[in-house]
Amino acid sequence: MIYNKNIFNHKNKYTIGVEEEYMLCDPSSGNLINKADQILKYANTDLRKRLSYELICSEIESNTSICSNSYDAIEEVAYLRSKLKEIGNNLDYKIGISGTHPTANPLNQKFVNTEGYNWVANQLNYYAKNNITFALHVHIAVPNPDLSIKAVNGLRRWIPPLLALSTNSPFFNGVQTGMRSSRTFQFGSFPRTNIPEKFDSYDHFLSIVNSYLSTKTIEKPRQIWWKIRPHLDYGTIEFRMIDVQRSLKKTHMFIALFQALTHQTIDDSLSDNLNENLSLELLNDGLWKASRFNFDCLLTDSFDNEELNMKSFINKMIDYCKESLSYFSNLDVIDDVNNILNNGTECDEQIEVFENNNMNTLKKFLMNNVMYKY
Repeated sequence: MIYNKNIFNHKNKYTIGVEEEYMLCDPSSGNLINKADQILKYANTDLRKRLSYELICSEIESNTSICSNSYDAIEEVAYLRSKLKEIGNNLDYKIGISGTHPTANPLNQKFVNTEGYNWVANQLNYYAKNNITFALHVHIAVPNPDLSIKAVNGLRRWIPPLLALSTNSPFFNGVQTGMRSSRTFQFGSFPRTNIPEKFDSYDHFLSIVNSYLSTKTIEKPRQIWWKIRPHLDYGTIEFRMIDVQRSLKKTHMFIALFQALTHQTIDDSLSDNLNENLSLELLNDGLWKASRFNFDCLLTDSFDNEELNMKSFINKMIDYCKESLSYFSNLDVIDDVNNILNNGTECDEQIEVFENNNMNTLKKFLMNNVMYKY
């Protein structure tokens, strides 16, 4: 299959696109309800362009337009949340935000009826219905295909600290799983959701994609669901490793971090200072630690083999991209990172609400504490 390298020829570098996945909930109980078909029929033509199906009928995704900076991006995210709230007032649902729904039974889920998702359902069957998961995906435009590969290779280093900051899914199917990101494990049962190996070149990456296509492993490149990937339709790097956030302030923080990390990594590549040869074993250990433990857990930086706790690794990441945060006028998000380090993630909020109340209260909390204004 031939791919158009010109897709990476962006008018502006480091532009942003944001995708958020939402639970569609009964306003009274917080249980999932199948409203995706109704929402997409109800939305006007312009809004319909910014909404899309996910695998199950009780989930909807919003997609921003191409945004020039993180502030424009978060304003559009807020706008799309608000439009879905308005539609919900008419169609009798509320959106909820969590990396997983805390009580939904996988066996009760209904798949959407589209060609692409029918393929996924047929491939994964029982495990597809277990994918009651909700993520934040962010696209950052990069200057050319070769740099997209080098940047993805280097950016894998930061998957553990980014996930650790985002954890927001301690419950699944009525059980407190012991995980901080149950979403990582549920979606991780799908193939091709791993941290990708190092690619030697853009052609090496394409050879893997084409091999998957020719052996019918996939029908289209977007069915490669790695934690981070070059996107052949948009000419971007797509960050796919984090749980969705109720807080727009935290969401903006992640958008800014993804942009700054991409910028700094590409700068390092252009100056021959980028280490792309990261230990996949250590990266996977870091992913596990971020999914399971708090900021005190020990892990090894796959870049320099330094042993440190997750809090120190997060601070190391901020130091790495601080100049790029400044370049994009986003130094203020460092305060948001420190707030999470001091007070916990949205996972901790969920556990506190559950322990002080019950599961029914938690489900209402996940609807009623969605932020709609930045």
